[in-house]
Amino acid sequence: MNSILIVATLVKWLLIPTYHSTDFEVHRNWMAITHSLPFSEWYREATSQWTLDYPPFFAWFEKLLSVGAAVVDESMLQIQAAPFVNERTIIYQRCTVMASELILFWGLWRYINAEEDDTEDQKASTSSGTSSTTTPTSTAKTIRTIIAVSIFLHPGLWIVDHMHFQYNGLLYGLLVHSIVDAQRGRYLWCAALFATLLNFKHIYLYMAPAYFVYLLSAYCFVEAQKFSVVRLAATGTVVIAIFAVSLGPIVATGQLQALVARLFPFTRGLCHAYWAPNIWALYAGLDRCLIFVAKRLHWSFDASAVSSMTRGYVGDTVFAVLPTVDAIHTLVLTVLVQLIVLQVVWRKPSFDNFVSSLTLCGFASYLFGWHVHEKAIMIVLIPYSFMAGKSLLHLRIFTILSSAGIISLYPLLFHVQETPIKWMITLIWYLSILPGLSYCLHTKLRRMLSNVERLYLLGLVALVGYVGAGHTLIFGDRLEFLPLMVTSVYCAVGIVYSWLLMMYAHLTAA
Repeated sequence: MNSILIVATLVKWLLIPTYHSTDFEVHRNWMAITHSLPFSEWYREATSQWTLDYPPFFAWFEKLLSVGAAVVDESMLQIQAAPFVNERTIIYQRCTVMASELILFWGLWRYINAEEDDTEDQKASTSSGTSSTTTPTSTAKTIRTIIAVSIFLHPGLWIVDHMHFQYNGLLYGLLVHSIVDAQRGRYLWCAALFATLLNFKHIYLYMAPAYFVYLLSAYCFVEAQKFSVVRLAATGTVVIAIFAVSLGPIVATGQLQALVARLFPFTRGLCHAYWAPNIWALYAGLDRCLIFVAKRLHWSFDASAVSSMTRGYVGDTVFAVLPTVDAIHTLVLTVLVQLIVLQVVWRKPSFDNFVSSLTLCGFASYLFGWHVHEKAIMIVLIPYSFMAGKSLLHLRIFTILSSAGIISLYPLLFHVQETPIKWMITLIWYLSILPGLSYCLHTKLRRMLSNVERLYLLGLVALVGYVGAGHTLIFGDRLEFLPLMVTSVYCAVGIVYSWLLMMYAHLTAA
């Protein structure tokens, strides 16, 4: 892993001058806010449109980064409405992403060196009176190493963090540490790390039900199904203490209302400007098609919806033909799917069921949630990587899901200069990871996938070619929205299909 870290870091250095999104200015502004203002003003300051809208621990992380920024170039810490960027700022902020990703590297190193048969899997197996086949230790460690490399070198992290610009490596590092502690039976550490993660970024609330049910079933219930109030109290004390450290100063300075308003902006519409490839992308795509049918058959439809789905960032999303979807509908669907998932880990709290449940809880929020961003697919891709080497079915799901999920992130890098980079990163990742996993599972990739699945993957290659050059050759400057819409809908097909397979694998595992 050390050689992987060195080589990856050197390549990431080469990416420093590449395109960065408005998220770069977002994080620069947050450094400026936390450096220049007293804590009592952090969640009230609104000079820039990029106001601080992450939980307090991330704000303190930005405060820490601002200490180094002040040494490098204090001008990057000025609060201003207009974006600020110079060479020193770019180099410094890019380097902070690389440095913070060491948390992820450490977590993956712990995962590689974890024992093959974790305490809870043994406990669940014994209590249920069943036995399972085990993988030889050397092969199991090889699989864990390949999975760890696949996460650390994941094209999604390269695209979103090291080019588009975010700090997901740090956040997924905390998640990996929490998962590893669950595997090792260190439940209080598992709870503490996840509570810490929630106070860095609230999107991980989607995984909270899986953590709650797993810790309750695996830790708070002891032998002979006796419930331990002491263990419940210990878990609750740890979690409450972390939230108290995070939110206590917010409450004391009267910023709680401002914080909640920024963390949960319900004024946004169902779909983002680029539809995240989920159920609502398919729903919106069907509505777009029905507009043509309605015009031909002289049906009545809402003409305002034609512009609604191309705007998408704020305000209500309106459909022309299909019924409008409200926030309560997305909430009900998400909760129902999560409840179906959680009953498995409640009845059999093994480590594999825990990882599968937290992945599917995140998946439910991605597929059915309100105003989902395309980058949120990472909340599925990263944790599900731990399941890729468990069986041929999981590797099959991993292959399809990763293919559709990674390509769905391509629109984040829309400049021609970045196109060969994202292609090359993805290709190297595929050639490094998938053959290794298939070899360890004694299968060949072409035999693992059905004809339809292989055809779908070839369609993804055709999609990349169409978006990269084909659309311009065919349509010129017309129909500018079409490449994004086609990408969203086609990737959604593979992602939803992967979810159905994953649900099948999860439910049959019970």
